[in-house]
Amino acid sequence: VEGVEVEEPQMDLRQVNQQSLRLLRLGLLLMFGVLLYWVWADVINAFSYTNTIVLWESTEGSGANATSSPISLGDVITSLAIGIGTFMLVGNLPGLLEVLLLSRLNLKQGASYAVTTLLSYVIVVIGVMVVLGSLGLSWGKLQWLVAALGVGLGFGLQEIFANFISGIIILFERPIRIGDVITIGELSGTVSRIRIRATTIIDFDRKEIIIPNKAFVTERLINWSLSDTVTRLIITVGFAYGSDLKACREILHTAARDNSRVMDDPEPMILFMTFGNSTLDHELRVYVKDIGDRLYAIDELNRHIDQLCRERGVEIAFNQIDVHLRSASDDVRIASLGSPAADDPEGDARQDGEGDAGR
Repeated sequence: VEGVEVEEPQMDLRQVNQQSLRLLRLGLLLMFGVLLYWVWADVINAFSYTNTIVLWESTEGSGANATSSPISLGDVITSLAIGIGTFMLVGNLPGLLEVLLLSRLNLKQGASYAVTTLLSYVIVVIGVMVVLGSLGLSWGKLQWLVAALGVGLGFGLQEIFANFISGIIILFERPIRIGDVITIGELSGTVSRIRIRATTIIDFDRKEIIIPNKAFVTERLINWSLSDTVTRLIITVGFAYGSDLKACREILHTAARDNSRVMDDPEPMILFMTFGNSTLDHELRVYVKDIGDRLYAIDELNRHIDQLCRERGVEIAFNQIDVHLRSASDDVRIASLGSPAADDPEGDARQDGEGDAGR
């Protein structure tokens, strides 16, 4: 398995500065609005007439306990302002967190991405609830809508809803993170993005593969770098019969010791596994520090083992097959010996006579 270099999507300095400047402008705009209201309070109060323009009425309760609340133009303008503020806050949240909090914390890989994503979800939910509340849609009315949506999700949109919930589980539980090398089914690659519905991984051919989040929760998943990036390699070498087993072991030990990618702890292990058909099968088991070192270590170890075998006169065996060749004259002789005429000439004569009698 070879890891593709995919780092956690951290913003560069320009992006952080842009988002910080946008937030600073928003803060200055709010301060300017407060000062403007304080100075021009009497003039601004003239716009309070928008509260007298009733667009519709919201009814709460039933029967004698029913109460109606007017929804004015001012309420609509307020809800629009809250929606715009929520949109701007969600769009610039990563920069704000990076400047104020995340840059000062020593977080694990993928933690800052999970924090910003989950906080964005929370802000969107709160913003939507406040906007709907400003428009007179209380929870008592929304619960029927939520129940209807639940039924619809259960029948028609269950896969989308399952992928959404699975995405939240992934962000909370963090079985995979940005930059992890994973294998799910027959697909292997590096996690590059975790979204609401699906997760994107980049395979070793640099192709982006989009996998629904549900697969990471319900299927068997191999994370090569979740808590430890150390992995084991097994190099199989078949020496020829008659080779000096001590020299074979020394060759494998030297190849592992001289390779800088091979770890000393756990130490390499050399095992004589079995007597093969044409080989004395040995295994060299070593550990490398990072997933990206696997292919390079295999290549370097194989090349070094071949070089050492040539230098010390130890043969790496190959399958041997015995082939028996027969000449054309032998085939003709065998065919003639196996024919009925050669074995029983009288029988052939009898068959010819019986044939003539029949005619």
